[in-house]
Amino acid sequence: MKFTVDWLKQYTDFSYTPQELADRLTMAGLEVDAVEEIFTDLADVKVAEILSTSPHPDADRLQICEVLVGTEKKRIVCGAPNARPGIFVPVALPGVVLPGGFKIKKSKIRGQASEGMLCSAKELGLADDAEGIMELSGVSASGQGLLQALALDDILIEVDLTPNRPDCASVIGTAREVAAMAGTSLKLPVAGEQLPQLDGSASFSLRVEDEKLCPRYVARKMTGITIAPSPWWLQKRLISVGQRPINNVVDATNFVMLEMGQPLHAFDFNKLARAEVVVRRARRGEKIITLDGQERTLEPDMLMICDADKPVAVAGVMGGGNSEVDENTTDLLLESACFNAVSVRRTARNLNLGTDASYRFERGVDPQLAPLAMERLVQILTDIAGGSVEEGGVDLAHGVPSPTEYKLRVSQTNRLLGTHFSASDITAYLTKIEMAVRRIDEDILGITPPSFRIDIEREADLIEEVARLYGYNEVGVSLPAVPMSFADRDRGRTLRKEIAAVLLANGCHEAINYSFVAPEHADYLGLADDDHRRQAVRLLNPLTEDQSLMRRCLLPGLLENVRRNINYQNSDVRLFETGKVFIPQSGGGQPREEMRLAVVLSGRRHGRATPLYFEQKPTDFFDAKGIASALLTELRFDQVEFVDDDGSAPYVNAAQALAMQADGEMIGQLGCFTSECLRRFGIKQSVYFVDINMDALTRLRPAPKRFAPLPKYPAVQRDLAIVVGDGVAAADIVAAIRDRREKLVEDVELFDVYRGKNIYQGFKSVAISVTYRSQDKTLQEKAVAKVHQQIVDMVLSRFDGRLREV
Repeated sequence: MKFTVDWLKQYTDFSYTPQELADRLTMAGLEVDAVEEIFTDLADVKVAEILSTSPHPDADRLQICEVLVGTEKKRIVCGAPNARPGIFVPVALPGVVLPGGFKIKKSKIRGQASEGMLCSAKELGLADDAEGIMELSGVSASGQGLLQALALDDILIEVDLTPNRPDCASVIGTAREVAAMAGTSLKLPVAGEQLPQLDGSASFSLRVEDEKLCPRYVARKMTGITIAPSPWWLQKRLISVGQRPINNVVDATNFVMLEMGQPLHAFDFNKLARAEVVVRRARRGEKIITLDGQERTLEPDMLMICDADKPVAVAGVMGGGNSEVDENTTDLLLESACFNAVSVRRTARNLNLGTDASYRFERGVDPQLAPLAMERLVQILTDIAGGSVEEGGVDLAHGVPSPTEYKLRVSQTNRLLGTHFSASDITAYLTKIEMAVRRIDEDILGITPPSFRIDIEREADLIEEVARLYGYNEVGVSLPAVPMSFADRDRGRTLRKEIAAVLLANGCHEAINYSFVAPEHADYLGLADDDHRRQAVRLLNPLTEDQSLMRRCLLPGLLENVRRNINYQNSDVRLFETGKVFIPQSGGGQPREEMRLAVVLSGRRHGRATPLYFEQKPTDFFDAKGIASALLTELRFDQVEFVDDDGSAPYVNAAQALAMQADGEMIGQLGCFTSECLRRFGIKQSVYFVDINMDALTRLRPAPKRFAPLPKYPAVQRDLAIVVGDGVAAADIVAAIRDRREKLVEDVELFDVYRGKNIYQGFKSVAISVTYRSQDKTLQEKAVAKVHQQIVDMVLSRFDGRLREV
């Protein structure tokens, strides 16, 4: 958005310097990109009065003009056909550099000396084309600078608007912000009470077919106008912001758009078929030649302005060449409308056609602005183009939304800004920018934004307005109060991360499977028809039949992974997965979600490790138990113990199965799949598993971490090999030794279980290593032997065993 300081002062008074104004606008949220003097390259051009003219003796089309520049007379050769005595014109004397870098020098033209150049508007950079020298109307004295004579001595300010502030895409919109900052009033060229009643027209008809895409359309007719160049005041405003003057009608529509922010358009009324205007969507295959001379193919979602036969303009973007105002135009149909922002944006993008009008409509135009801008345009055209405006007109405003009131809390405003405003202070700020304020109670204000503030949608937007008007740089700087307490972590998530770390360290890889499974999995697991684990949540719209149920167990998915790996010649598999299973509830409510952990092991114990260093033994039941033990040990769940499985799972080999429980609650199980189950899944090698209820595990309290200094004294190890019956669990022997809580016993480890030669049938040899250490002294053999013998006697007595001799 561009404007000049002089233009801005037409609508409000302020005493800021241009740089101060730019700084204040930036702090108010309107970032200023540039502040620069305009037409500085015309600073040395003067005003001259032509005193006399005479023909050039050697050129038919040239004249020798005697001009007065202040008190000096100059002789200048000129070829302009309009050069004549008595007019005031711009003159560039020798040494002046014109726009484009052209330097004026004394010269001879066809043998006649010329002391400068009389300039056209094109040579001064004030027009794209020009016939003859520029005549300066209203100037009565020569010698003064051209900038002063034409009031071109001005400062241009360019603002980079954010998309949420379309109300400032006009000089008046920016002036409203400046008036609020300076505490002055806003001077509008047209007020609402001046608007005429537009209740219909006898000379044309108007129909809007889609009020959502065109919430308001105002149209009026003017007759007897004369197309001519615009007066200098109008051309100056347009030139100063980079616009090209065309003619009085087009310039007037552009001026009002820049002044008020409302795009307008003027149709040649006599080019509209049957005096009809229809706002409708384009029909498939329709085409239009726009004002830039390009033929454009229209899509059905594009909104068009049409007459009775054809499109005559692309709504909100550009007019059509078939209704263009030209030098023969005498009657006008003027349009001031509001179009849907999304529709205009889509149309402009699809047509690759961006204009000043589409720039504003894409961001949102105030629907209440349309009749005001129409009245302003009519005033200007009546003054500069003659003619008369038809009484009445058409104003279709059925799609204009009603004003919305928002509640603003004074306490919330002060809390967010760190201020101490009263309700009266906030009211004073917001009324400066034309917001209606109503007191609801001591703390709440009812705020109704003006229609042009389409960006106000909630309380936070109103608080931002208060901060903006108060001044962002006035808001105190304070750091938020941050409590030093550490936020509670999700225990379940932390536990899953710790489990993953332990399993990865033990050579497992994590798998992630779909929660949707095949109905056949229950059959593959060998579940009975009345088994409650067959009850599953069925999807209403499954991707495939193989993914039609929500899973009840993680193991089938992992078995599918094992089969796939084996089929791809990777028979050594160690996988784990943590995920939810879904248990249906009676009554048809949402299923209960339970987090579980599953691990599967198959193939060789050391996988693809080289046989040179690792024995190629197959994975067995104790690998699965070792994984479970390592997991529970690392997580410090000392209360979990392994017990005999009750055989409740038909897919588990009862001879190789254990359950895990803590405080009487079942935590999980581990074991080996039956060969029948594996055959149904298409697997021909043994697979072992661990299945744990993560929710139950999360509820357990891990043992606290204990830290102790490194030992100062050496340890002593003694081994114990005992022959006991097969029914005695080796873990029970280890637990019995630990439960004695001997002061000198530091650690107890099982390192061998042997059945075979020299061991009777039904018995086994259990080898245990006991580590002794004193924290106070170096242990003597006698002290160690005494405690060790007590342990041996206890084990032999409790478990009915004997020492192994060989």
